Amino acid sequence: MICQECNERPATLHFTKIINGEKTEFHYCEKCAQEKGEMFMFEGEPGFSINNIIAGLLNFDPVFQQAKQGAIQKNEILQCPNCKMTFKQFVNIGRFGCSTCYETFNERLHPIIKRLHSGNIEHHGKVPKRIGGAVHIKRQIQQLKLDLQQAISHEEFEKAADIRDQVRALESSLLNDGRETS
Repeated sequence: MICQECNERPATLHFTKIINGEKTEFHYCEKCAQEKGEMFMFEGEPGFSINNIIAGLLNFDPVFQQAKQGAIQKNEILQCPNCKMTFKQFVNIGRFGCSTCYETFNERLHPIIKRLHSGNIEHHGKVPKRIGGAVHIKRQIQQLKLDLQQAISHEEFEKAADIRDQVRALESSLLNDGRETS
């Protein structure tokens, strides 16, 4: 997709606005987005930034609201020892002041990240199939072992036996592949 501003470069920034069921899409390249600045104005509406969007998501998170109320009740102010940023400042700004903030606010970030990423809090990444065959098999084995534990806990022993056989087959293929490449 080409930038709708300059009509030259590929669009890397995509916005979708829906008002009264009417959908409008905006597509900008990185350079045009920077020229427009971090703030964007659409038809007289107040501007917004990515940081404001993140801060807004944090403010609507019920887990965050409970943590915020709990901190107020305890008169607790969580502050980064390195840059002195408070959690409240992070929520207002939408970004951290330094890398130590991640460690300092870690306990409060997990529920937020989990909500933003549909329950996932770990990044597994992607590996190309042609060079990551063993990695794909290991991930598949890991998932099957989780399924196996779940089947056992639900007392679905026939299903658990099938899954166990799949795990064994994958593990043996992984061992055979390792021997052939050595």
